[in-house]
Amino acid sequence: MSGSMITRKDWSRMPRRALTPTEIVTRLAELPGWKLAGDGPDVAIEKTYSFANYDETLGFVNALAFVANRMDHHPDLSVHYGRCVVRFSTHTLRGLSETDFECARAADALLA
Repeated sequence: MSGSMITRKDWSRMPRRALTPTEIVTRLAELPGWKLAGDGPDVAIEKTYSFANYDETLGFVNALAFVANRMDHHPDLSVHYGRCVVRFSTHTLRGLSETDFECARAADALLA
């Protein structure tokens, strides 16, 4: 990964707002495999990535951790032998923001 692909953002300086239900549906339609999970303050977007073995799973998790730190927005992860469930939400907004969808696109790009 080149440094130009993933830029560190200072989210504290960027205004964030909770997306409307229509905005969420529109953005989800652009992200194959991602779905809405939870509701109310626990709403998130979630995707399960499948791998051939534990080594591949951990490779993805480590790459995603690097990306998440660069983007300063960290997912909840559930790591298993051949899969990893990735879940993004914006806890401070108690909802979903553009940040969650930007990070979901970055996670998908790791395997593109």
